[in-house]
Amino acid sequence: MRFASGGAEAKASGGRAVAALAAGALPALAFPEPSLWWLAYVALVPWLLLLRTAPTARRAAFEGWLGGLGFVVAVHHWLIPSLHVFTVLLGALLGLAWAPWGWLVRALLRRPGTGQALAALAAVPSGWLLIELLRSWEGLGGPWGLLGASQWQVAPALRLASVGGVWLVSLLVVAVNTAITEVIALPRTRTAVLAATACCALLTGTLAAAAPRPGETGRARIALVQPGVLGGPDGAERRFDRAEELTRSLAGRAPDLVVWGESSVGADLGRRPDLARRLAALSRHVGAELLVNVDARRPGDGGGIFKSAVLVGPGGPTGDRYDKMRLVPFGEYVPARSLLGWATSVGRAAGEDRLRGAGPVVLTPPGGGPRLGPLVCFESAFPDMSRRLVRDGAELLVVQSATSTFQGSWAPGQHASLAALRAAESGRPVAHATLTGVSVVHRADGVRTGPALSTETSAAVVYEVGLTRGTTAYVRFGDWPVAGAAAVLAALACAAGVRRAGRVRRGPSAPGSAARRARTARG
Repeated sequence: MRFASGGAEAKASGGRAVAALAAGALPALAFPEPSLWWLAYVALVPWLLLLRTAPTARRAAFEGWLGGLGFVVAVHHWLIPSLHVFTVLLGALLGLAWAPWGWLVRALLRRPGTGQALAALAAVPSGWLLIELLRSWEGLGGPWGLLGASQWQVAPALRLASVGGVWLVSLLVVAVNTAITEVIALPRTRTAVLAATACCALLTGTLAAAAPRPGETGRARIALVQPGVLGGPDGAERRFDRAEELTRSLAGRAPDLVVWGESSVGADLGRRPDLARRLAALSRHVGAELLVNVDARRPGDGGGIFKSAVLVGPGGPTGDRYDKMRLVPFGEYVPARSLLGWATSVGRAAGEDRLRGAGPVVLTPPGGGPRLGPLVCFESAFPDMSRRLVRDGAELLVVQSATSTFQGSWAPGQHASLAALRAAESGRPVAHATLTGVSVVHRADGVRTGPALSTETSAAVVYEVGLTRGTTAYVRFGDWPVAGAAAVLAALACAAGVRRAGRVRRGPSAPGSAARRARTARG
């Protein structure tokens, strides 16, 4: 009889584990390519319902970890061909960040009164936001797949991003999921939860409506050059030739700037004066500066490889250059290579570490075009980098990217979508130029302008964008939602500490203590 009971418990436990993995993976469908953005507002509900019914706090933490593993692997599944088993290992490592969140969800939602249910509306989203902050560290993979980023094409969400960045949007999305969970599972608190949710909606709507909007100061014509997929042993040379051909077609279309994608030039221009001369001739031909990206070993800097945004004018390279600062773990360097260098034999990890730039740089075209804030590929995922560039005077943010390794996956679309958020946060237009798609331009309010160049496209397209002045609330005040989330959790911890101290002072013989112990045992 005991054996049968134990088998049933093991089966139920295994079923919950599978359910936690699946529930954690569900929000991935809100991101491109599926782009089911509305799903983000209910996608966490199955996971939250599962966590609140966990038999023990330890089990809730375990199911929080499993759900985190499912979320990370689902959002980054396109890495599997490159990293193989490492993708799951990284997911397991990052998933640990959701273990305390699982414990928190159970503690607040298991059988709360009205006060605790209202506290959960603030604390559960705050806990999620601190997880997003933790995993946003470059060494842990960076801020890819932040839940708020799934709302990149929703105009009200972009307005909120201008107030508190992608962080504020994530808070809102998790808060809605928490409210729906409480309405479903806690009918006694339903009225209070709905009233609090309505107040929250009114507040966020007011914030979005009252958010300052940078004023337009002029127009600029930005050309993006996307050569398309060109493989083979001489792929770098063929890519350069194709980009050169496409750029020549821009003559007579009066661009103010021509942007090539990441790694569009495969040799240092100081070592290859022939390439520098060709680029200068192109600049003269189209009547605009070129922003190219050099991925090459540079003499005089230890002989290391840099990825650099280089401005080229009619007379050749202008001397303005930005070296990529934040590198892709395993893709551009291997963390703790002495310990993890074996990853190069398992997947397509970097055989040699790229070198980092010293700091952000705002580029000023000699021809009088807009001041440029360059970002290279992965860096467009970091809200703080675009914010810093705008504070330093950038009028146009330019992302140079290459996702050809992940052609045919969800990665190109996910990456391009980040341009909308960076534009809305910063109040500056963003041009996202790639080698093989998706290339796109977003206005200063985050709305796309002109066509997006798909992964099947080889073309040069001119986009007209409005240049702006002034700052958004996010540029001015920074990551204040993160600080607010930390304050909420600190207040919750202090309140729990005060209650615990009160119980200790009253002692076990205090009136009502037996009833409280009985309720705790039942819970």
